Amino acid sequence: MTSLAALIMGLAACAPQTANTPPQGATGNAPAAPAAAPGGATSINGAGASAPSLLYQRWFQEYNKKNPGVQISYDSVGSGAGVKRFIDQTVDFGASDDPLKDEDRSKVPSDRGKAVQVPSTGLFIVMGYNAPGLTDLKLTREALCGIVDGSIKSWDDPKIKANNPSAPSQPLTFVHRSDGSGTTAIFTNHIKAACPNWKAGAGKSVEWPTGTGGKGNEGVTAQIQQTAGAIGYIEYSFAKENNIATASLQNKAGEFIAPTPESAAKAFVGATVPADFAMKVPDPEGKEAYPIAGLTYLLLYENPKDPAKAKAFNEFVKWAYSDGKAFATELGFIPLPEDLSTKAAAALETVKVAGK
Repeated sequence: MTSLAALIMGLAACAPQTANTPPQGATGNAPAAPAAAPGGATSINGAGASAPSLLYQRWFQEYNKKNPGVQISYDSVGSGAGVKRFIDQTVDFGASDDPLKDEDRSKVPSDRGKAVQVPSTGLFIVMGYNAPGLTDLKLTREALCGIVDGSIKSWDDPKIKANNPSAPSQPLTFVHRSDGSGTTAIFTNHIKAACPNWKAGAGKSVEWPTGTGGKGNEGVTAQIQQTAGAIGYIEYSFAKENNIATASLQNKAGEFIAPTPESAAKAFVGATVPADFAMKVPDPEGKEAYPIAGLTYLLLYENPKDPAKAKAFNEFVKWAYSDGKAFATELGFIPLPEDLSTKAAAALETVKVAGK
């Protein structure tokens, strides 16, 4: 097991980049491109979590510039659908923000061997909102719980108004995911820990007591943008990309913490990562820690159908752990610290490539 305290130092060393400026390190040495398939490039396809999709698409584009013989496509369908496609073998790799459960692992066809699960990056979930005239929203744990359980129905509810005097007298609409979602799993694990009266449990899908649904982080983001009075949970990069206002959340220590990569990285301080990397930090202890953060994962087959594709994808992942960190920082994700990415790269060696 390994500590994630190194995330803080790593973030401090990585200055954010503007979207139009190539980040430092982006032109570093990428692995040599695997031999292209006869008549064209090596084409690899995957599907799953929407939370890291902005980063994945950027990674695939940048890697292809260095390695034109490798083309990677990704379908942002949500973690639940991604795990299903992985089990059904309709993709070369899957992706999920929620670690694989034993039940899922048991469904992987035996001729594919064991599922190999490696983290790709750290991420965090924010409460994006669209309440005209309200800026710098601060939500206590009680207010957050009231929003998700439906007991708070208006923006000027006393639980919100107490810390936000400019909260408008307007109906509040909670927006949640309608599909199976690792983002939901990370969010509801926090809600379960923070809200004493929460009855819906935690996981990729729950029976929400209130609100309206959107498919993928993309769908929830659109609902927030289009609905005056809306508030919902999305991965930070979607709020950043779409200029959506986000709330400071009260953490376990009682502090209001604004969502930033730096404050989210502090959620991992002192945490340990199991051998299968299935780490959860539902309610971090740190005084300066943003309270809703987690890792997101790539899902691979121990015995892939096409070893050459698997080898090509493994080389891409190793690039993502090195040169790719600059793009993770630029987009607002939390790059894996070196000790964790080294262990994850070693886990890739369990995938049988090139007919081994």
